[in-house]
Amino acid sequence: MDKIRNFCIIAHIDHGKSTIADRMMELTGTVSKREMKSQLLDSMELEQEKGITIKLAPVTMEWKGYTLNLIDTPGHVDFSYEVSRSLQAVETAVLVVGATQGIQAQTLANVYLALEQDLKIIPVINKIDLPAADVESVSAQIINLLGCKREDIIEVSGKTGQNVDKILDKIITTKPELKIGLGHGSLRPVVTGEAPSFSVVTSERSQTNFSFGPTRALIFDSYFDDYRGVVLYVRIFEGEISKNAEILMMAAEVKGLALEVGVLTPKMTPRESLKAGEIGYIVTNLKTTREAKVGDTVTLAKKPADKALPGYKNVLPFVYAGFFPVSNDQYKDLKEAIEKLSLSDSALRFEPENSPVLGFGLRIGFLGLLHMDIIRERLEREFGLDLIVTNPSTNYEVVMANGEVHEIKSAADLPDVSEINEIREPWVKGEIILPKEMIGNVLNLINEKRGHQTNLSYIENRAVIDFEAPMANLLTDFYDQLKSATSGYASFNYELDGYRTEDLVRVDFLVGGHKMDALSVMAHRSEAEGIGREVTKKLKEVIPRQNWEVALQAAIGARIIARETIGAYRKDVTVKIHTGDRDRKAKLLQKQKRGKARMKRFGKIDIPSEAFTVMLKRD
Repeated sequence: MDKIRNFCIIAHIDHGKSTIADRMMELTGTVSKREMKSQLLDSMELEQEKGITIKLAPVTMEWKGYTLNLIDTPGHVDFSYEVSRSLQAVETAVLVVGATQGIQAQTLANVYLALEQDLKIIPVINKIDLPAADVESVSAQIINLLGCKREDIIEVSGKTGQNVDKILDKIITTKPELKIGLGHGSLRPVVTGEAPSFSVVTSERSQTNFSFGPTRALIFDSYFDDYRGVVLYVRIFEGEISKNAEILMMAAEVKGLALEVGVLTPKMTPRESLKAGEIGYIVTNLKTTREAKVGDTVTLAKKPADKALPGYKNVLPFVYAGFFPVSNDQYKDLKEAIEKLSLSDSALRFEPENSPVLGFGLRIGFLGLLHMDIIRERLEREFGLDLIVTNPSTNYEVVMANGEVHEIKSAADLPDVSEINEIREPWVKGEIILPKEMIGNVLNLINEKRGHQTNLSYIENRAVIDFEAPMANLLTDFYDQLKSATSGYASFNYELDGYRTEDLVRVDFLVGGHKMDALSVMAHRSEAEGIGREVTKKLKEVIPRQNWEVALQAAIGARIIARETIGAYRKDVTVKIHTGDRDRKAKLLQKQKRGKARMKRFGKIDIPSEAFTVMLKRD
């Protein structure tokens, strides 16, 4: 037990987590030079292309007689629950901060998570070989944040491998108390003077015997393998799981078989059993990851544990969008593709949706906008689908007059207004880190989004703005506007903060007098008119002209709040008259007018797919 060290690497996006993990695997001889490639643990094509970690990856290494278990975690806010479960599986966190960018929003968020799990934090400054590296300034930020000493910070270059061995040595010499029975702490950020500090309150750890207690293991990730079924990544806290043992998922109440157990190096390396303190994989006979969700506790079916490990949470999506195939012939392919993706992504929720304009499609729930982008790209690339994606929306709680509470996922599902008592919308707590001189621009942006600042603190020459805002207003283009307002220097992190009752209305859009349910949006009454005007203007640019006049209208119930008109094509029917006879001209023009009126009644407007994503495009 003394020779095992479990650690993870946490950082903001693009600060070099995966590159440092590559150098560690090279140094420890886990992967040969011939097999080595850049970002080895980022196995998906999308991860390599975007330069981000989407799925976490564990790997077991040997260094100076010690077994080191590393978990490379995603850096994006959408996957923060996965990160928190990974942190619960380890005792040490290597905090990587880029020497050119300094502390960013996700760096802070991950520090909060690490302190909450009572981890030992090893601070590392990466990218010291770059000409723009400002090591002294970034060191001062880390000292302010963690209260550590200057000599505790390890300066490395993930690209060249400089000083990466010092991180491995530090992990070995840092001997944290191995987690047993898992006490989980609560974190209270405290602002004193210029820099935020933290007071951490942790519950006492239970001192159970490692090997002879009931078997308990934490699932910190799971995925579906086409040939082997569901594979679990687990950390064994107590007891032992052997090959062919019958296992039980405590929260899902599902039994399965451990067909194979072993460690990742990073290839699957089978073993006879996994013991307390170890991190490894279990190949099961389960058919979907919904039966083995992240955060669940695995125990033995014959001798189950009395109590599950703490911290399990059923993660629900809070961003929804309609996915429709361009051709209805592809609906079956879309459904099959989503079913395949949902086998390995338990956070994905979907249900059939029918639109009079777009035909049959699916309404899909996501953890956030990045999650949505990744799924859309995977559907288009891996399954060759041509998709129309409607404007993303969040879910709302509707309290009916009889006291019943309904959850709606799109504005089209809103019940009759006369039966509604109140509508609640989700709010988020956000955190933005930016240079001091840009505070004014960002505070204006937060106010525009119906949000309000709750706190302002400083880390060296950077400001940390804490704010609250409605989720719906941050969905489409808040991140783009934030980057524009701060010349790309700000970083942003958020978490859900419950539902609040607001004066919300449903804004419908009519094209040629026909209501388009797929375009309907929920909006605050004070913003409805502005949204109506903006969307009708964009629709006017996107929808092609017809042979008759087309009215584009925005409405709340029966009240029209905005209108634009697409002018008709005009054919000169008088061109064939060679005389200047006024009556003959008038007769032809009247005939044309009657024809246009008839067209207007029976004509079908062809609405292009871009019309359904106008809310996503700012210009």
